[in-house]
Amino acid sequence: MIPFPDRDTVAEKLAALSEADKSYLALLMENAAQDDNLLDGLRRHLDLAAGSRFLNSLKLESLGMWLGTQAPGRLQIRLTETARSSQHPAYQAFRTGLSRSGGLEKVYPPVNT
Repeated sequence: MIPFPDRDTVAEKLAALSEADKSYLALLMENAAQDDNLLDGLRRHLDLAAGSRFLNSLKLESLGMWLGTQAPGRLQIRLTETARSSQHPAYQAFRTGLSRSGGLEKVYPPVNT
């Protein structure tokens, strides 16, 4: 059984990131049952970016910023784990945007002792 949406569809939406794609992805993030599909698509997108001849790090950083600000709290740790799963510059650019968004800090504020 093929999951809907499949990882390639999600990867295409993440690559384009037009306003229509953002709406589609935001709707996908509202449903916790779709978290695995979203993360599989994100990994696919990052892997394709890592294998491409030209790395658009600004676009990957923007994707990280957008996901970090839009993703619900339940996804923040999983997004961070995905961003840290490789040392490739594509993953590093995504991780930079994700950390700049402050999404993880909003959900899990630092403890002041």
